[in-house]
Amino acid sequence: MKKFMALSVALMLSVVLSACGGDAAQNSAEKAVGTASEQNALVYGSGDYTRINPAMDEHGEINILLFDGLTAHNGENEVIPGLAKSWEFEEASCTYTFHLAENVKWHDGEDFTADDVKFTIEAIMDPANGSENAPNYEDVEEIRVIDDHTIEFHLTAPNVAFLDYMSMAVLPEHLLAGEDMQESNFFRNPVGTGPYRLESWDVGQAITLVRNENYFKGAANIERIVFKIVPDDTAKALQMKAGELDLALLTPRDAQTFADMAGYTCYEMKTSDYRGILFNFGHAYWKENRDLIPAVCCAIDRQSIIDAVLLGQGVTAYGPLQRNIYDNEAVEQYTYDPERARKILEASGCTMENDGYYVRNGEKVGFVISVAAGDQVRIDIAQAAAQQLRAVGIDCSVDIPVQVDWAGQMAYLIGWGSPFDADDHTYKVFGTDKGANYSGYSNAEVDRYLLEARQSDDQTVRARAYDRFQEALANDPAFAFICYVDANYVADSGIQGISRDTVMGHHGVGIFWNVVEWTME
Repeated sequence: MKKFMALSVALMLSVVLSACGGDAAQNSAEKAVGTASEQNALVYGSGDYTRINPAMDEHGEINILLFDGLTAHNGENEVIPGLAKSWEFEEASCTYTFHLAENVKWHDGEDFTADDVKFTIEAIMDPANGSENAPNYEDVEEIRVIDDHTIEFHLTAPNVAFLDYMSMAVLPEHLLAGEDMQESNFFRNPVGTGPYRLESWDVGQAITLVRNENYFKGAANIERIVFKIVPDDTAKALQMKAGELDLALLTPRDAQTFADMAGYTCYEMKTSDYRGILFNFGHAYWKENRDLIPAVCCAIDRQSIIDAVLLGQGVTAYGPLQRNIYDNEAVEQYTYDPERARKILEASGCTMENDGYYVRNGEKVGFVISVAAGDQVRIDIAQAAAQQLRAVGIDCSVDIPVQVDWAGQMAYLIGWGSPFDADDHTYKVFGTDKGANYSGYSNAEVDRYLLEARQSDDQTVRARAYDRFQEALANDPAFAFICYVDANYVADSGIQGISRDTVMGHHGVGIFWNVVEWTME
């Protein structure tokens, strides 16, 4: 472990800040010293959190440490028991019955019961709460609590991904009943049943978790996990080198610098996480120019972006299911072909002006790609794509807004992808008016085939439906798919138990799936 290095850095920082007269900064430095001196604490370089709300927000890495679902996923991303020790499905009535583990306690000591499950799923389903996860449960017609440890879900139609979706974190009814599910202070003081509980939250600095000694699956080996807030990618790499972090997801370029460095282990992990340009179909520009999107797709040299930005760590993307058994390689992939892009533009009535850009109906052909601040890889991908689009005559630029304006922006460098059932991150992302369809995309064929695939457990039927879904999506693109990214984790070599072969999800989420088994030397 390199904690002695972190201690030295923190002490030096303390001296500097003291000379500047910053009491608040001095206190933060002292906290950092305290954290670094822990002998059984893992410090993880994390993005910032404004709340921890798994019912409304999907991608928080911290969720799995604080909460449990009725089901969980193993290292092969297969469904296994969680808070439910077993379940049955009655096909005739389309009813799932879950038998819950007994003697499970919330972190505040209250008993976990089936009422908590009913409360959580109904809160997600309630349109007034605006959860992006609501489409996962739209087939649920009735939830019946049989007793404290038995609960039934009656569905109006089959949903083959339902057991995957029951990995949703269960929330405590006794603390959230009557609360605003978006704004409640609970989501800044969360209480779960998970292997770790919240010890402290120093806003913008660190979220400290301590192990749940009464965890129903057995207490974790590591006593504390500190989510140290380091939003900047470069700072994260520097802090990793200084020994201030034990584990971090780094950019490919930063991760490469640790490859031959003693005391560190690099984990280049596959993900289902893709990047692409989302088009805002509610914007007036795309209402007029939707037919030009295939030209955008053909103008992007995906492999050169992977080579330059990801240092070769990723694969070119043409659709949302490439890391899934239902991938259809035969669809239109819009391989890099700038001449084809120009032909599409010109066949659509676009003419080249003297400045090198196309014009259509008196308006320059072009758009702005918005990118979230803090994610340097996405920024670099967007800038590379914009440069390539300009080279074929599409006036494209990149904007990094302080806050994402989903309704007002023209396009966005999006990321999606799930390692679980194919329904996940397709039905709710591309289905008309679904909770995670941030582009306003709508295609009747896409809707039809996604529904067919969701409602059948026959793999042949599902394969045919997903083939047709991908064909319809390729014929009428919602995104200009660019690449699948690898997750480049770097860890202190003293950490044992990280699963190298598990396929990670969106944002590289998933590394903590077996954290209870990890140890630190």
